[in-house]
Amino acid sequence: MKTNGESPWLGDLAVFAAVAEAEGFSAAARRLGVSKAMVSTAVARLEARLGVRLFQRTTRRLSLTEAGRAALPHVQRALLAAQDAEEAAAQLRTSPRGTLRINAPMSFGLLHVVPALGDFAREYPEVRIDLVLDDRVLDLVEGGFDLAVRIGTLPDSALVAQRVGTSRNALVAHPDYLARRGTPTVPADLAGHDALLYSLASTGSDWALSRGAQTEVVRMRGPLQANSSLALRQAALQGLGIARMPLFAVGEDLASGRLRRVLADWQLPEHGIHAITTAREHLPPKTRAFVDFFRTRIGEPAYWERI
Repeated sequence: MKTNGESPWLGDLAVFAAVAEAEGFSAAARRLGVSKAMVSTAVARLEARLGVRLFQRTTRRLSLTEAGRAALPHVQRALLAAQDAEEAAAQLRTSPRGTLRINAPMSFGLLHVVPALGDFAREYPEVRIDLVLDDRVLDLVEGGFDLAVRIGTLPDSALVAQRVGTSRNALVAHPDYLARRGTPTVPADLAGHDALLYSLASTGSDWALSRGAQTEVVRMRGPLQANSSLALRQAALQGLGIARMPLFAVGEDLASGRLRRVLADWQLPEHGIHAITTAREHLPPKTRAFVDFFRTRIGEPAYWERI
């Protein structure tokens, strides 16, 4: 760690850590780019301030005293905190710029990420977006992504997840289908209906509905399964069956009456919408700007539920 320009106290702590890690004054001096005499002076000044000896010196070796061993981890954490503070302050001085590479699910990306890009570009004209839409869970590091938008239960990993919204679901059908086949009044009625199934659902063809403490699970069958919410929406609009759909895909259809909710007094599982980034304490300004922008844009409840 550089010591030029630091306060003597912080600089002395950095020298102490360097000596302990390098196990010698000369090696620490080379690492810091200063003279051995400066290293010795800094350590002596720190020992005088603390009132303890930090190193046991002999002609053959240098070792930490008990006080030195106790102090070292605290000093290392303090130096890292100081570095984080410096980097955070520096980022505030830097306006968002550069290429921001984003991965998002296909349907959600087309419906809600892409329409947001115009406003984001006007607010941050120096940021260029590289958007990859894919329903597969892509590796952020391998794919070179700054962030990914993901919906659902997240696996444990070294990645950092920031919640930016909530995705709620509903059972929906076209009015013509309900007029032809009847409207379910209890979850068990669903078993006699055609289902439009999302093939990537972690629960397969089982639909779980809850009301208060009561939960019902119905295994569904139907004429179509697809890996796209947009495809299932089109099938529902054609009257092919009942679909379990995220409200982000059918909010406007429900508001206009093109689709109707089925078993509206029963709840379906909801999922968090997260911005996923690599495990970094301080995000680059371009990434932080998009996460904050997108969270504000979605709102709570999400804007597609306020139509």
